[in-house]
Amino acid sequence: MAKKLITFGEVMMRLSPPGYGKFSQASSFELVYGGGEANVAISCAYLGMKAAHVTRFPDNALGKAATQFLRKHWLSTEHVIYGDDMLGKYFLEKGAVHRPSVVIYEREGSSFSLIEPSMVNWDEVLKDADWFHWTGITPAISDGAAMCCLEAIKTANKLGITVSGDINSRSNMWKYGKTMQEVMPELVQNCDIVLSSTHGIHEIFGIGQLGGKFRFSAKGLMDTFPRIKKVVGKKRKSISASHQQIQGKMWNGHEYIKTERLNITHVIDRVGTGDAFASGLIYGLLHYGDDMQALNFASAACALKHTVPGDVNMVSLENVQSLMAGDTSGAIRR
Repeated sequence: MAKKLITFGEVMMRLSPPGYGKFSQASSFELVYGGGEANVAISCAYLGMKAAHVTRFPDNALGKAATQFLRKHWLSTEHVIYGDDMLGKYFLEKGAVHRPSVVIYEREGSSFSLIEPSMVNWDEVLKDADWFHWTGITPAISDGAAMCCLEAIKTANKLGITVSGDINSRSNMWKYGKTMQEVMPELVQNCDIVLSSTHGIHEIFGIGQLGGKFRFSAKGLMDTFPRIKKVVGKKRKSISASHQQIQGKMWNGHEYIKTERLNITHVIDRVGTGDAFASGLIYGLLHYGDDMQALNFASAACALKHTVPGDVNMVSLENVQSLMAGDTSGAIRR
């Protein structure tokens, strides 16, 4: 039976000038939908898992259109709830070569930001799940979203469901009166798997040193929160906006492991690559039972996402396994 993943978080409308145009050149925008946690769920669905995303959309045509997007990409939407009238948006100007990408958010007052814990029955949502995933973006959106996320994590703990958190949060998002240092520890202490970076661990928890070694920061995080079994990160080297290198790394409580670097010489779309890494890690840990194999799977999935336009990694299990096996040719398959 296929493994089942549940994710929770905001889904936004993404608007971009066609191709690699600048905002000042745009007379129209390309429209897709995306959100960190939903990206993870969709990526896992394309790999063959069952997946459902929990979110809140406006009760209007835009909310229904966003729901259709999730369904189109193999997600169950039975736990989507509706209310209020604003869908969060972000505008993306895609960078190229030495010109960086630019992102502008419009999400304050969105339907999702007004969510409350009483709106979701987590026992029902999680009753047959194998894994629950969240990111540090969600608790940064509003107090209601943070409380809802905490309730989901605690319910997953009660039901014996593995919980992963991608906690590389954005400090400038916390605008509702609480800081990440106040909110995140209670969420993270109930996680089994944490994805983060040396910078993220230091910024949120004051653990480790900026510019220090990942393994020491990861060990410090696990010492602080004993429930955590693995701390995972990825190293990105940006040669230019169009040329990147990716490497996965993990501290699993007794050894530090890392993958070979994958060279991505022609970046099509960098947005969502961290979510592709997370989805690959979840799939790998659920299906391989070996940390090194899971980490290699995550890195391969992340590298492939750089070649896919949009927020979501729509690559197949065969695509990822082929890259893991060393096939970097990109040859046509007939």
